[in-house]
Amino acid sequence: MKYTLITKDGRAKRAEVQTVHGTVQTPLFMNVGTVAAIKGAVSTDDLKEIRTQVELSNTYHLHVRTGDKLIKEFGGLHKFMNWDRPILTDSGGFQVFSLTGLRKIKEEGVYFNSHIDGRKIFMGPEESMQIQSNLASTIAMAFDECPPHPATREYMQASVDRTTRWLERCRAEMARLNSLPDTINKNQLLFGINQGGTFEDIRIAHAKTISAMDLDGYALGGLAVGESHEEMYRILDETVPYLPENKPTYLMGVGTPANILEAVDRGVDFFDCVYPSRNGRHGHVYTNQGKRNLFNAKYELDARPIEEGCQCPACRSYSRAYIRHLLKAKEMLGMRLCVLHNLYFYNTMMEEIRDAIEEHRYAEYKAQKLAGMTETKNGND
Repeated sequence: MKYTLITKDGRAKRAEVQTVHGTVQTPLFMNVGTVAAIKGAVSTDDLKEIRTQVELSNTYHLHVRTGDKLIKEFGGLHKFMNWDRPILTDSGGFQVFSLTGLRKIKEEGVYFNSHIDGRKIFMGPEESMQIQSNLASTIAMAFDECPPHPATREYMQASVDRTTRWLERCRAEMARLNSLPDTINKNQLLFGINQGGTFEDIRIAHAKTISAMDLDGYALGGLAVGESHEEMYRILDETVPYLPENKPTYLMGVGTPANILEAVDRGVDFFDCVYPSRNGRHGHVYTNQGKRNLFNAKYELDARPIEEGCQCPACRSYSRAYIRHLLKAKEMLGMRLCVLHNLYFYNTMMEEIRDAIEEHRYAEYKAQKLAGMTETKNGND
């Protein structure tokens, strides 16, 4: 991997990342396809049309259903889902640790029961790396513990220390896997994850520790899990400066357009979130005037597109009234059009962000974007 920092505007970074599966421009939003598909009947051809740069899939979900070994037989996730651009695989840590009551954390890893059929499964750092190597993603995430919020200082420190030990094991196992003759992607990259909840000193100390390991990239995990937006921004303010500026910085699972705008301003350049697809499937669509609920009766006779001037596949051809009709009739096309619009909105916003940073007008762009997004909330629709 080669990370080239093109320019900065304040702390906002504009960069280019070269990988074995192509070059991407940051800041970027990764479109979430948990089980190797975007929910809402969105194909990989659709993803290219709406200018998606990176697709994100999940280690845990692909391991328990279909299976990573089967996907390896197909030549890896890229061939399996017909996608020739970068893929990031989440380690499964967040999903495993969300199975409260179904899992037991030990130093060697986590014992848990599948949420699908209840079978007993063990996953540790080595197993997570092996699954991700079978999937042959471009970027693999280290296996970490995502601590609950809130957590005591004592629990958080012990959890972060364990995550550091697991990261060392992930790095050693990935080096071993990348040297094997039958490994599909011998250039698989490893991103470490910073944890520490809302304890600034634990976050900073952990950032220093993992930065010294000279990994391919660094993520901030354990945020957007119940803390306020203000707390999240405070942790980013304090922690990001201790992560390498010449490597990708990834804020996991975040978030709303406003969250992204604020995090870019704090030096983050990779994002992912299920919001655009999940909200789209429920008729909630993002626009530059705010979020609209297309189930609202006021759209029943509205002949306008979701957002006037938008060039997404939905807005080019269909009215709010028609899409509302599809949603009310529970036709899948309605969900599909809303998801396509939302992903297009996010991808386009990231393009605008990159342009604004390059032209050193990011503060002005952010202020205008945030101000515009309050219009629908204030009744100006």
